[in-house]
Amino acid sequence: MKLTDNLYVYPERGMLDCNTYVIRDDVNVIIDPGSTQFLPQLAGDLFGDGIDPKDINTITNTHLHPDHCWANEAFKNLSGARIVIHPLHKKFYDMTVTAASNFLGFEGMDFKADSYFDNGKLNTGHMEFELIHSPGHSPESICFYCRNEKILISGDVIFAQNTGRVDLPGGNGEELKQSIEMLSQLEIEYLLPGHMDIVTGAEEVKKNFEFVKRHIFPWL
Repeated sequence: MKLTDNLYVYPERGMLDCNTYVIRDDVNVIIDPGSTQFLPQLAGDLFGDGIDPKDINTITNTHLHPDHCWANEAFKNLSGARIVIHPLHKKFYDMTVTAASNFLGFEGMDFKADSYFDNGKLNTGHMEFELIHSPGHSPESICFYCRNEKILISGDVIFAQNTGRVDLPGGNGEELKQSIEMLSQLEIEYLLPGHMDIVTGAEEVKKNFEFVKRHIFPWL
């Protein structure tokens, strides 16, 4: 589904999947391709929007839990795209991928990165995203923030009226609170989480941060 001129959203398709985002620009990027079992449906949705998976240049992730990156290698094989991740993903790869795979019962989800972001930004042509380290749900979590268009792709840091869990390896409730406090200071028109509904409109996004701080923070 087209959300803005250059951004498409594909909602999670079942248990242990996630919301997937595609940037269609000079460089075409898919963020969090989700679970391998739902890849045929995702590919079909892309084609429905006139996007051939082979047009995708870059595969990347908000974090390395299986429901977000299990399809990395399969999508690479389908599209020929390169997997590019944050250096923090490399640092915490063993902890997050191996431990979370064992914890959640995923098998065969290892992937090999082709390169790493080296300047803290993702530039696709007309859009530039800052990569904001936002630990708490997982130690290597990052958010993609486009300042010009006020778009935040937040992974599992914050959802609509909820947050990501903190009981997986490397999770930390206090760090998650700090990350959400930091993100709440940004100008955001589109809050695009890893699960559940998106939140649009600056006032609605602000209300969502306030709700989470008031009702969810006490439980973290």
